[in-house]
Amino acid sequence: MLDYKLWGKLRKLEEGTALARVMDESDGRVSWGKAVGDEVELLDEELLPTGCRLKAADLRFKTPIDPVKIWCIGLNYKEHAKETNMEIPDEPCVFMKPTTCLIAHGEAVKVPNPDKLGQVDYEGELAVVIGENCRNVNEKDALDYVLGYSCFNDVSARVLQRKDGQWIRAKGFDTFGPFGPVLMLKKTISPETRIMTRLNGKVVQNASLADMIFSVSAVISHISRFATLEAGDVIITGTPSGVGPVKHGDVVEIEIDGLGTLINPIKAEVLHE
Repeated sequence: MLDYKLWGKLRKLEEGTALARVMDESDGRVSWGKAVGDEVELLDEELLPTGCRLKAADLRFKTPIDPVKIWCIGLNYKEHAKETNMEIPDEPCVFMKPTTCLIAHGEAVKVPNPDKLGQVDYEGELAVVIGENCRNVNEKDALDYVLGYSCFNDVSARVLQRKDGQWIRAKGFDTFGPFGPVLMLKKTISPETRIMTRLNGKVVQNASLADMIFSVSAVISHISRFATLEAGDVIITGTPSGVGPVKHGDVVEIEIDGLGTLINPIKAEVLHE
């Protein structure tokens, strides 16, 4: 359940703040922080600076927030539609991922029984965090309800996606939702912003948000027509062209201009049938 007192404090932070959550591995305590360069300045319970700065490389990150719901948009980049031989949709294709899929920057995506599961793909995406409840909003006002933006990897089991005919299981496995490393507090994001995915250091996705079929404001407006968007909801807005498979030992990096780089290793996991 969302802590509305805390949420009110988050909404009062200065626009342009790169908000992070980090864990003290000695006692498991989670603290909020402000990412500045390669450091994180810790914040107190009132989200005020403590003056304590730590190297980001020495910290264990948590997801920037604990989402209420995760809304997802499929087939939302023109070039991705072309590479999949799909027609351009006339309205956003909406599905959901369970919050139990989430992992943070640096944590491993665990692919269960990969020989049986089949192909599992990375999908670099822009994540939008809703800052205020909204219902039936129009496009011109939609961004007023945004708290900020982050990086997301919509990991997907392709065989199950085709087999099931819907996408919840294929995209809902535990660890199939890397999210972070920070939440950049701002309401708007330029369509010229670039999203890039690297697989083992090689660039495999590289596009601007201008290639989106439906803009952030259009997606927010569309969802709000049939469901109330709540403060703490996350919307992942689709992936550009260049999706592809991962395997044990790979490392996926998703970088979005101004939002940092989300890095996660891939590990095979043996589960008993």
